[in-house]
Amino acid sequence: MDEADDLIPLDPAYKSMLRVQFAIVGVVLLLAATIAEFAIPGWTGAVWIPALLLVTYALVRVPLRRYNARGYSLAQERLRVVRGVFFRADTVVPFGRVQHIDVGQGPLERAYGLATLTVHTAGTHNASVSLPGLRHADATAMREDIRAAIRRDTR
Repeated sequence: MDEADDLIPLDPAYKSMLRVQFAIVGVVLLLAATIAEFAIPGWTGAVWIPALLLVTYALVRVPLRRYNARGYSLAQERLRVVRGVFFRADTVVPFGRVQHIDVGQGPLERAYGLATLTVHTAGTHNASVSLPGLRHADATAMREDIRAAIRRDTR
């Protein structure tokens, strides 16, 4: 396999989008911690301080780790997607196995100009490979490159 240095990193805006996702979850967690603080008399800070530390860690460190743990390569008639912090996954999809390709955007992805490329293949195990954190224009260009390679193979 290729070295990790050959991988293309995701768009840097992906880190910001992940921070917003974690901030939304963090606000809910801090609200629940605040309610718990009022429900437990005499335990001032026993719930709220650990929750605040957890949310702070999630906002600062986790998006950076997720961003650095992902990458992709589009070469030699195949898509390679590497992901995972603790459990690494290195998935290679030959273009000949591709059934169809989706480019999707959720509300946050749309706000940041990002998209997720999903490649569907024949088979049941790992039949879909998703690659989030791409610039929307890059995701659509990759979709067209894969589609063009598939057309060349079928002729």
